[in-house]
Amino acid sequence: SCSSGENAEKPNDYRRLCSFDNDAPGSVPQGWKIDETGGEGTFAQWQVTRDPSAPSANNVIAIVENPNSDGTFNLLVAKETDYKDVKISVKIKALGGKEDRGGGPLWRMGDANNYYMARWNPLDENFRVYCVKNGRRRQLANAKVTAAPSTWHTIEIEQNKSAIVAKFDGKTVIEVADKTLDKGGMVGLWVKADGRTAFDDVEVISIDKGDR
Repeated sequence: SCSSGENAEKPNDYRRLCSFDNDAPGSVPQGWKIDETGGEGTFAQWQVTRDPSAPSANNVIAIVENPNSDGTFNLLVAKETDYKDVKISVKIKALGGKEDRGGGPLWRMGDANNYYMARWNPLDENFRVYCVKNGRRRQLANAKVTAAPSTWHTIEIEQNKSAIVAKFDGKTVIEVADKTLDKGGMVGLWVKADGRTAFDDVEVISIDKGDR
């Protein structure tokens, strides 16, 4: 499912790229797990699907069915990852959802109730960065973003110590600092409520060791 820039046996290598192209359609991608924050255990159905429009053809990972609503956060987590200071890039397309759409990456995840995350919501035409601690979500910053939901877009996050920079389609939309979560953790994908969203080309670069 994923390739790493140095030694594939080391899960926290300095560069990790997941394109999902070697995973079987209909499966949960190898090395990833489905989880949720604030839900009742009715997990959204994440599957590898074929998408001819995918940034790297032909497979993507997507929520294909989602019974959730309100304050449920649907998660797909790269299990054996551990990053602190990090750059994350992900391609995203909003497929549907009446309450909520879009989503984005999560990082420094200790468990399903503790992580940072960024998300684009085309229904509200905004982009936000949050800290989730003990299951409670706190907004760190908000930006207006207007973009077509049915096409692919790119979210980029960089966190170095407490400084967080977020880009949408190459443009810096948020710069904020937060010291709440100061340890490394897992990375993953985040979608709220009933959102159905596709992701592709999840790239994670550790900047603890410097870029190489």
